[in-house]
Amino acid sequence: MSDALRIALVGNPNCGKTSLFNHLTGTRQKVANYAGVTVERKVGHFQLPSGRSVRVLDLPGTYSLNATSPDEAITRDV
Repeated sequence: MSDALRIALVGNPNCGKTSLFNHLTGTRQKVANYAGVTVERKVGHFQLPSGRSVRVLDLPGTYSLNATSPDEAITRDV
């Protein structure tokens, strides 16, 4: 799996990162219509039609890379 593509889903809180993650990976991570649901990074995998593996990181939402909360620090440190 060393040649796997790596994708990080990064963005503002509550913008659809986890919904996209669930769709790509076939998982059912919790989603809600308010910020702060994802507070740790999640890792998932899927394969492209060509057979190539893809590793996806679902990161907590952040407004800045100057972390002011523990979940923003997780995103910054990736």
